[in-house]
Amino acid sequence: MSISRLRCVFVPNFSHFQCQSPIFLRRFLSSNSMLFDQDNLVSSFNHLLHQNPTPTIFQFGNILGSLVKANHYSTVISLHRQLELSTRIESNLVTLSILINCFCQLGYNSLSFSVFANILKKGYQPNVITLTTLIKGHCLKGEVHKALQFHDKMVAQGFHFNQVCYGTLINGLCKVGETAAALQFLRQVDVKLVQPNSVMYNTIIDSLCKDKLVNDAFDLCSEMLANRISPDVSTYNSLIYGLSIVGELKDAIGLFNKMTLENIIPNAYTFNLLVDAFCKEGKVKEAKNVFAVMIKKGVKPDVITYSSLMDGYCMVKEVDKAKDIFNAMAQRKVTANVHSYSIMINGLCKIKMVDEAISLFKEMHFRKIIPNTLTYSSLIDGLCKLGRISYALELVDEMCVRGQPPNIITYSSILYALCKNHQVDKAIALFKEFKDKGIQPNVYTYTILINGLCKGGRLKDARKVFDELLVKGYNLDVYIYTVMIRGFCNSGLFDEALTMLSKMKDNGCIPNAQTYEIIIISLFENDENGKAEKLLREMIAKGLL
Repeated sequence: MSISRLRCVFVPNFSHFQCQSPIFLRRFLSSNSMLFDQDNLVSSFNHLLHQNPTPTIFQFGNILGSLVKANHYSTVISLHRQLELSTRIESNLVTLSILINCFCQLGYNSLSFSVFANILKKGYQPNVITLTTLIKGHCLKGEVHKALQFHDKMVAQGFHFNQVCYGTLINGLCKVGETAAALQFLRQVDVKLVQPNSVMYNTIIDSLCKDKLVNDAFDLCSEMLANRISPDVSTYNSLIYGLSIVGELKDAIGLFNKMTLENIIPNAYTFNLLVDAFCKEGKVKEAKNVFAVMIKKGVKPDVITYSSLMDGYCMVKEVDKAKDIFNAMAQRKVTANVHSYSIMINGLCKIKMVDEAISLFKEMHFRKIIPNTLTYSSLIDGLCKLGRISYALELVDEMCVRGQPPNIITYSSILYALCKNHQVDKAIALFKEFKDKGIQPNVYTYTILINGLCKGGRLKDARKVFDELLVKGYNLDVYIYTVMIRGFCNSGLFDEALTMLSKMKDNGCIPNAQTYEIIIISLFENDENGKAEKLLREMIAKGLL
């Protein structure tokens, strides 16, 4: 991406200002030795405002800066307004820059630029911190191109930016998926003025790895080394993550060993990446080995580590071991979060230990941990599979009350239970209800409904729904075709079943062994031996038998 090609935004002319090293925000940036809560800070501010003789603006700036560090942006804006209304005290560059930061953090970029115009009106010289804050404001809203335009305009006016600013722009580009543009921007940095640092390289390496462009990430790491910038733990973490998500776990472990040999100390995030990757592949033994190394190296496992192990054990149906991990967390004073509970509830429901899952669910309420949609959906699915539909529906109502809206996964579980229990009319009513709420069914949901209609003797309705899906251009899978074929066969409509099989092939959906078996068995049972044998030969030729 060529920066010069971007359209210019309106930026006031600063050419009459000289560029010097900023010293005005030193108080704002320095650590505040006194830490107060919000109420005390506001009280102190109001006290200063009415004090006689009038305090200096720097005292107000210190309080506003402390509130900003605690993320009380709206409070700062309100207090600054009081300051402006005071006829005794004049805002300075520090307080105005603090105000710009607050507006940017809250996404009010137009107001931040209004304050910037006020800075110019008062004759203050803008500095790199103020300008970088405005750039960051654009980036926070995803308006990276506006940020680049502003940067280019400032450079043209003679301003020089630092590593923080360039890091902000590179991060902004990566966040909106423009990794290639970020890399090009890095290449355009004038090394005579600003030396690229590990933060800039790491940001792009991380983005490349998330995009699964792991080879490109390693190439950039090599360039980093060639430029005498040493990779750090963040660099290695990104590369390990990249290798993990492309299934190269052996190489990820090799890289882990390499970083330890180079005296780069792995942190909890490094270990968590490996534990999670092994667990996702069902290799819990290997994950436990990584966990053991983590303990040996003195890195304390956190809730993410334990949750990944629990998930791994649940995935391989070793829920008792997951329970042991869950209990070990409390013993080691690691507080379980909503994700930890959701993993355990889902694992217990999968092995039909729903009552124990309900106990954990109640424990969450007792500990004031708010269940999320995943927690509810897991428990609802477990209840539905045991036919406890009334309780499941109660939980759906509770979800809505607690601000955790049910999603298509939640409703699909209930739809399945209703159809399985021959309550097809209720299933249709539920289907219409959640569609009216704007929740769009997926192919899996339609498969459940069509299967329920077929088993409920409503083949005509099932076919109507199926045909509508074809018209709407849904990418139908082998399961939904097989459900329709079974419906035709159960009704003795073998020609329609064979036509559906042919249509399935024409639409690029390959029948599986179950598809063939349903038709072949039905044909043999109804003395359609010739047709059955023809399909059997076809099935054998395709290697499905």
